[in-house]
Amino acid sequence: MLDPNLIYNNLNEISEKLSKKGYSLNSEEFKNLYESRKNTIKEVEALKEEQNIFTKKISKEKRKPTNEELISIKKLIEKIKKFDDIRKEVELNLKKILLDIPNIFDDEIPIGIDEKENKIIKVVGNITNFDFPVKDHVEIGDRLNLFSTDIAAKITGSRFNLYTGLGAKLERALINFMLDEHSENGYKEIFPPFICNEESFVGTGNLPKFKEDLFKIEGTKFFLIPTAEVPLTNIFSGDIIDESSLPINLVAYSACFRSEAGSYGKDVKGLIRQHQFNKVELVKISTPIGSKIEHESLTNDACKILDKLELPYRVVLLCSGDTSFSSYKTYDLEVWLPSENSYREISSCSNFNDFQSRRANIRYKYNNKIGYVHTLNGSGLAIGRTLVAILENHQQKDGSVRIPTVLRPYLNNLEYLK
Repeated sequence: MLDPNLIYNNLNEISEKLSKKGYSLNSEEFKNLYESRKNTIKEVEALKEEQNIFTKKISKEKRKPTNEELISIKKLIEKIKKFDDIRKEVELNLKKILLDIPNIFDDEIPIGIDEKENKIIKVVGNITNFDFPVKDHVEIGDRLNLFSTDIAAKITGSRFNLYTGLGAKLERALINFMLDEHSENGYKEIFPPFICNEESFVGTGNLPKFKEDLFKIEGTKFFLIPTAEVPLTNIFSGDIIDESSLPINLVAYSACFRSEAGSYGKDVKGLIRQHQFNKVELVKISTPIGSKIEHESLTNDACKILDKLELPYRVVLLCSGDTSFSSYKTYDLEVWLPSENSYREISSCSNFNDFQSRRANIRYKYNNKIGYVHTLNGSGLAIGRTLVAILENHQQKDGSVRIPTVLRPYLNNLEYLK
């Protein structure tokens, strides 16, 4: 949530920035509600001060109020209630607007409508020049009996997967490897619930805007999480953290659940875009002054996983139109997929500034003052897509798949999937 004072005091500038993110701010409506709230609060405070003066006067004079005074104070109390009700309604309407407004973006990011305007920051690793016909991960998985979307479809429905044998072991190995690596790098491991309440989803910006993308548990106010970002960030909702405790670095594995409305074509084939998948998530809670450095650090931590898995990838800075609703600045890590002859997103590393902390009311204490923290998160990494990248980039001419060296201790020192 953006600071309403920031919007009001920079209305034209904020409106212009939001338009470059594809959002049209109704400036007049916002201005009217903001000023109405301000005036109503002022009126309520004036009336309460009048009541306070009267109470002090009676107390000082050590007497009971006259009937005339009682009638007068009763009218005053009724007036306070009336204006207080108006204030609550205005604040509710203003909050509804604020919850719908996306975050602004860093001046460093490129201006653009979609991914075509994204900026490539660096390209890492060598793309293998295969001397045999490249197979995609679906064909490799089927040949090696690693997973089955057909069996999963029988059990549940389309766009689910069932790992079997070495496929299940490889998925688990990736989870354990990533958790161990990030833990050694200073992140505290958390195992969160996979179900959260509405307030938690509002806190991270998933609700109310993206309700269609979520799986709601019927008859409840609970939703399945689309990422561990939701429970990890909301660990601190309503809290005031001492500055000396920042930054806070958390890592968690979770299953993730997404409706993936609107995806189609090749994206629904295999493991690329499913309703349920596994992910290791990184979350940082930072001071405002430190969040830029922490963003670079978090991104580098995710990159290290790709480096150790010997996977070619690139880091991309998203343009204004491709930056998500809640994000202030985002780097995408895109891994090379030989079967598609292109790069595919495997992690988004974002700095949200105080956008989420205002929604979730996460603050910190510094120099006897209270302010809002900055929140950051990123995939470290999406497990299914990492498995896809390993199968495709490390496939061999004889149909086997070479296991990256760092994963072998997690797989009884197995060198190849055969």
